[in-house]
Amino acid sequence: MKVKCLNSSSQKTRKLIKNTFAKLINEKKDLTKITVKELVNEAGITRSTFYTHYANLDEVTKDYQLETIELLCSDNLILKNKEDILVYFSNMINCLKENENTYKLLIVTNESFIFLDKLKRIASEKISVALKNTSNATYLDLDISFFMDGICAEIIRYFRGYSAYTLDDLLLNIIKWFNKLF
Repeated sequence: MKVKCLNSSSQKTRKLIKNTFAKLINEKKDLTKITVKELVNEAGITRSTFYTHYANLDEVTKDYQLETIELLCSDNLILKNKEDILVYFSNMINCLKENENTYKLLIVTNESFIFLDKLKRIASEKISVALKNTSNATYLDLDISFFMDGICAEIIRYFRGYSAYTLDDLLLNIIKWFNKLF
């Protein structure tokens, strides 16, 4: 990120750039088909304004992803037991529901795997700490990995429009499988 001081004007410009970027992703369904020239024309800003805030389009993508990870993990909650984990997943699904349009844009492309890998890593670490003394430690990391991979796959299916289930259905199944596995 280029701009260090995020005054009100800078925040508005960055938001405009990210919103325009999201619109173009939605239209083109592929990050590689978006150009800076197209983005600045659509946003009604100059190239120099864009480059004041971002070095390239990859930085815009990363900024979007970091913002999303912060939304999903902003509680900085340390999970201590199974009940905490279930509340954590409930909060995560609620965040996905509240910001559904953003996630649809992030997950519509194949580049979304970076975002989901970060989310999976953060959630897996939290779960591992909470369960280290309550589950079979021999396969705990493997069980968590399978569990989180399944959740991420269903999130992708949902946001790409391939799932017949809602996010509420996903949460119910997360709870069901969590209780069976752990």
